[in-house]
Amino acid sequence: MTLVSAVALFGAMIVLAAIPGPGIFAVMARAASGGMLHGLITSIGIVFGDYVFIALCLSGLAYIADVMGSAFIAIKYLGAAYLIWLGYSLLRAHGAKAEIETTSKKSLASSLLLGLTTTLSNPKAILFYLSFFPAFLPLSSITVVDALIIFAIATFAVGGVMLIYAWATVRARSLLKNRSESRVFNLVGGSLLIGSGLWMAARSA
Repeated sequence: MTLVSAVALFGAMIVLAAIPGPGIFAVMARAASGGMLHGLITSIGIVFGDYVFIALCLSGLAYIADVMGSAFIAIKYLGAAYLIWLGYSLLRAHGAKAEIETTSKKSLASSLLLGLTTTLSNPKAILFYLSFFPAFLPLSSITVVDALIIFAIATFAVGGVMLIYAWATVRARSLLKNRSESRVFNLVGGSLLIGSGLWMAARSA
């Protein structure tokens, strides 16, 4: 793996992660409702989802996407349903102190699961890793060191972008001191989540 290919892959992953989509909306929703910790955990779940696709590609098992077509479709619908539910919950929240879930082990686990399922059900991620990703790298000659570099690139590129969105959301939320401004934030965030879930479900059909 050359330096040029590594830089190109890093840039492509940053662009992919920064494009608004289900992953970003999920991170923003969790950060808004549970704080930076939930945004961080959701970001970790999203990165774990990228790890799954990277492992499949490096193992030469990309054909699993075809073999497990129905399973991927089920994951997409589950992810879409969860996004819609989160959006609905956010729309029902009242005031700046309203939260979808309390900060507990259960809700942290749900944030991790949300990030993971969002990536695994995201058509954008599937298209990149199973179609464009191999074009950046000679998968047949990847070494262990190359694999570690790829995982590191995904961690810093995707994880870094998601953390920036989480921080920006928490910062914006802290600036909304009164109930009316907070309600507007909930309406916008909830609508984005529901729209993202509906879009994902439509793409799964």
